[in-house]
Amino acid sequence: MGRMEADPSDFNIDAPRWDQCTFLGRVKHFFNITDPRTVLVPERELDWAKVMVEQSRMGTVPPGTQVEQLFYAKKLYDSAFHPDTGDKMNVIGRMSFQVPGGMIITGFMLQFYRTMPAVIFWQWVNQSFNALVNYTNRNAASPTSVRQMAVSYITATTTAVATAVGMNMLTKRAPPLVGRWVPFAAVAAANCVNIPMMRQQELIQGISVKDRNHNEIGHSRRAAAIGITQVVISRITMAAPGMVLLPVLMERLEKLRFVQRVRVLHAPLQVLLSGCFLIFMVPVACGLFPQQCELPVSYLEPELQDTIKAKYREPVPYVYFNKGL
Repeated sequence: MGRMEADPSDFNIDAPRWDQCTFLGRVKHFFNITDPRTVLVPERELDWAKVMVEQSRMGTVPPGTQVEQLFYAKKLYDSAFHPDTGDKMNVIGRMSFQVPGGMIITGFMLQFYRTMPAVIFWQWVNQSFNALVNYTNRNAASPTSVRQMAVSYITATTTAVATAVGMNMLTKRAPPLVGRWVPFAAVAAANCVNIPMMRQQELIQGISVKDRNHNEIGHSRRAAAIGITQVVISRITMAAPGMVLLPVLMERLEKLRFVQRVRVLHAPLQVLLSGCFLIFMVPVACGLFPQQCELPVSYLEPELQDTIKAKYREPVPYVYFNKGL
């Protein structure tokens, strides 16, 4: 398959390479597009990928183009360009940057959890990173004002810091391991605030829903609530294994004599181990739910159901929407 030339009339570049109705198919898809190596791809190669994808959509692929070249172009395109707008996303906000960015922040949050200034600083860094990722991967059909972004960012950062500081004070007399889990509690609490706040416009005005032929039908607040809830669950799942299991592992390692001698390496070790968790958990968490959600029309707002009945002669059982990442 990889050595075959692409037949423009037969090749659909937007058709998923793996079955997106199955969890394993979605994990394979996100392993492909969240590959951290794509962060290092030069701008001109990303621009080439966009041109190739656009040409393939129009059926004007250059003669001699291999199918594997189109698959590679689509991988780069999906990793670097927004699915709604087609605009190039900032590097730090891309899901392919989740492993290098997340491993550094997670490693330092887990290492420097004892002192108040360190807790506040690393929770602030983490929420700044999360806010940028949430904004970059939002559903672009629902624009967010600068004021809304600022309020979301401040609220989420305050929530994370307040949770971390409050729990640090409560766990002073608890076993050391409990204190190591405080950063995860703060991250989980902040995600429950950060993502809905950053995407509040979708909750207020609704998210764009389409029929199976990709024609826009209207906007639904209920669909937005489902999509945002799924993203919150995915983000917490992404962080959980590393931030829950790594403290247990470090608690045991730090009892070993040779590990006690090289304290300066504790932080780099946690960063490295965080990366090992994230390289698997990013695609697994992203693949928990389909990117294009399917929602029964009966679950939509009554007025939107009436619009659909008036617009379509035949019954429409489902609508579809991009939940974002």
